[in-house]
Amino acid sequence: MSFRDIANIAGSAMNAQSVRLNTIASNLANADTAASSEVDAYRARKPVFAAVFEQKGIDATGVAGAKVQVLDVVQSTEPVREAYEPDNPLANAEGVVFYPNVNSVAEMTDMMSASRAFETNVEVLSRLKSMQSALLRLGEE
Repeated sequence: MSFRDIANIAGSAMNAQSVRLNTIASNLANADTAASSEVDAYRARKPVFAAVFEQKGIDATGVAGAKVQVLDVVQSTEPVREAYEPDNPLANAEGVVFYPNVNSVAEMTDMMSASRAFETNVEVLSRLKSMQSALLRLGEE
């Protein structure tokens, strides 16, 4: 596997984690928004990832290039929260207000995981750069 393949994998993974972090930020920003109907309530969103293996460029070891691809960002199917708040201006005729199905604790945990995964790929790219520099120095000797 070439250095370029490694950089492409790490770069695509960083892009995927950026999408994940943006989705989490959107979920957290809307965690307490109220709606007057279940249809209008915000629903948590989650990115869907896939490992994509490229058949072209298989090297002598039989290893193909790969990358992480964001296939879609889908809405959660979990039910939204209902709260009886007859004084809320958004309450329906029964006095019910609908809140998103966002679990703030789970979102924060997911954010920590995505952040660590992003940092790991930054480290991979940093070490790759160091290895390339070392090889260049060896070639000059």
